[in-house]
Amino acid sequence: MDRWLAGPQAWRIRAAEDPLVVDLGYGATPVTAVELFTRLRTVRSDVEVVGVEIDPERVRAALPLQRPGLSFVQGGFEVPLDGRRPAVIRAFNVLRQYREDEYPAHWDLVRGRLPEHGLFIDGTCDEIGRRATWVALGVDGPLSLSISLRFGSFGVPSDVAERLPKALIHRNVPGERVFDYLQALDRAWLDAAPLGSFGNRQRWLRMCSAMANAGWPLADGPARWRLGEITVAWDAVAPG
Repeated sequence: MDRWLAGPQAWRIRAAEDPLVVDLGYGATPVTAVELFTRLRTVRSDVEVVGVEIDPERVRAALPLQRPGLSFVQGGFEVPLDGRRPAVIRAFNVLRQYREDEYPAHWDLVRGRLPEHGLFIDGTCDEIGRRATWVALGVDGPLSLSISLRFGSFGVPSDVAERLPKALIHRNVPGERVFDYLQALDRAWLDAAPLGSFGNRQRWLRMCSAMANAGWPLADGPARWRLGEITVAWDAVAPG
């Protein structure tokens, strides 16, 4: 996700009046905030990353890692930043802990903290980051769903289903758009099996190309596909 943020979404940080990025709910250790800071400094040298955690002990444990441009504060979805509006707010493996009927209110609360072109990223990944999905939201609502898989870590693309964001994880059933999308990915992946002899990357590229040709509204192209990543417009997978 950091790679995606520093790639096709980097314009949001470059154009931001306040190049502030929030790692919301960074967890037991602040490693994700540190990695995000390091990655985004290549996009804009004056970027500032703030790690936000509701647990005061986790905040205290992170303080020794503070440096110019990287800090840690206690808080939650209200994102306590004295009125500043972050260009990006990233929450990974946070909302999955809540009930399905709770996430819309949290989405709305966080989006209310964004500037005009700000981005809220609600994502989920496995413990070692080899299977990840995230929803990108702007101030007006959801924009897209991204899937990122490490080659060799899956049998079929729908193996990522257990790591879908809270908005979709209970919707992977017949009759729902996200189910149709994952099934279409699997079919295209299986149809591309002859390319497997050239490596999983070539097979994935063929799968993505087939999805685009089939009319799925993909929001990216081969430069992202070759990384094991695919992004589709939210309307194509939104809950019915």
